[in-house]
Amino acid sequence: MLTSLSIKNYALIDQLQVQFNNGFSIITGETGAGKSILLGGLSLVLGKRADLSSLKDNSQKCIIEAVFDIANYNLKTLFEAEDLDYETQTIIRREILPSGKSRAFVNDSPVNLNSLQSLGERLIDIHSQHQTLELTNNDFQFQIIDALANNESLLQNYKQELKQYKRLQNELGELAQHQAEAIKEHDYNAFLLNELTEANLVEGEITALEEEYEMLNNVEAIKEKLAESYQLLGEEHMGIVATLTTLKNSLQKLASMSSKYEDVFNRVNSSLIDLDDVYGEIDTYQEHLEANPARLEEVNAKLQKLHNLMQKHVVTEVSELIAIKNQLEEKVAFTENLDGAIKAKQTEITAKSKELNRLAESIHKKRTEVIPALISQLQDILKDLGMPNAQFKIEAVLGNTFYVNGKDELSFLFSANKGGNFNELKKAASGGELSRIMLAIKSILSKYIQLPTIMFDEIDTGVSGEISNKMGDIMLEMSKTMQVFSITHLPQIAAKGHSHYKVFKEDVEEVTQTNLVKLNHDERVVEIAQMLGGTDMSSSAIAHAKELLN
Repeated sequence: MLTSLSIKNYALIDQLQVQFNNGFSIITGETGAGKSILLGGLSLVLGKRADLSSLKDNSQKCIIEAVFDIANYNLKTLFEAEDLDYETQTIIRREILPSGKSRAFVNDSPVNLNSLQSLGERLIDIHSQHQTLELTNNDFQFQIIDALANNESLLQNYKQELKQYKRLQNELGELAQHQAEAIKEHDYNAFLLNELTEANLVEGEITALEEEYEMLNNVEAIKEKLAESYQLLGEEHMGIVATLTTLKNSLQKLASMSSKYEDVFNRVNSSLIDLDDVYGEIDTYQEHLEANPARLEEVNAKLQKLHNLMQKHVVTEVSELIAIKNQLEEKVAFTENLDGAIKAKQTEITAKSKELNRLAESIHKKRTEVIPALISQLQDILKDLGMPNAQFKIEAVLGNTFYVNGKDELSFLFSANKGGNFNELKKAASGGELSRIMLAIKSILSKYIQLPTIMFDEIDTGVSGEISNKMGDIMLEMSKTMQVFSITHLPQIAAKGHSHYKVFKEDVEEVTQTNLVKLNHDERVVEIAQMLGGTDMSSSAIAHAKELLN
């Protein structure tokens, strides 16, 4: 509830400070006294955009501050979402600087207008002729029915499931898009992969192949050099092995004569053993070395293929070709597996759709169960408000589309006259009738959900005294569970308030100012008497005022 309001340097208000009570509060004042200014200032606190022309003195800043008791409003989650400090006594302050800049604070934490509007909607509902158009809005009509049907929990579950359902649909769409794009590239990727697979790539194989190619391509030259080497080593009289054998035998004799020759003998002997080994290996090479044109062609073809692939893929190593092959395997496998992924996603969507349908049907069932009671309550209240022939035809039909609040198509039709045709509210009801319908709806809602503070701005315009009396009774009844304000020109309503505030203008040092004061009992008698009979109050007007108050 709104507990206090402070306004400084706004429009015709120099400085105003007022405390408010729970229950039913009345605000009265002559036309032009500044009730709209008061509402304008309050709207700024609730997140309305500021205007530099609002400053009374454009050299000073405008400050509007409102204090709310929000202990029973269940707003902790909203405060957490907006990253604000939660206080049961919450202070909202709005400042308009002479430069035209505007600042807003919630419990001294700066906030943007979107955050302020989100909070403001949960604190005060300012009901004016313009706001009655909300009645014709399909979402608002659903809110009325769902409040009576106690659908809040079901709707929360439905919205969570719908969010997941839409996410799955988006994922399916992305998979389908990937598939369409991948199919275009699939054949080419598969061709490239097959080409690399057939090459039997082995990391580092080019070096080995190039060495083998050199050997096969130079068999005759190698044979010639091997034969020459074999002859140099093994020639019977002048070969290196024969010569070393003679040298070894000479040194062996010397070593037998003196130990100082043993080292030389051993070294020569070791060399002879190594050369004898080499001699044998060269002999083996000669035996196995043969020309192999087929293998030469095979090696040459493999080398050519590898060089062509490296040129094609703009790389310099077989390891890079292997990396490309692995990437192509992933792409081809991804494309080939997309069908399975799409089917799996479609299965998820089907399961989610079944759950959504189950929840939507539960929501629909509860809605259809309460609609007759809503129609009955509305028609009973409107009968008291001077609309005895008002009739509603409200139907919720289960459709095929998942909307944000279920699958129902809502028809909310109205007829003001007996035998009249039913039509949409905005076509069938006048502005005054819409106001009375809105009052009826708000009074019904107040019995089912915790509504924010509500401020009715001249909702009684154009109604008779008896009907206004009924309107006052409805607002008084609503005030048992919530804070209700009524800006009114009718004494029958003004007399029903628990508290009464008067808006008035006064000239201070030749400057007109708007002010707001709370009236005591005697002042209320005078105010209501003036509302009954004008400024020249008769004793009968005063007596009537006292009678109304009592």
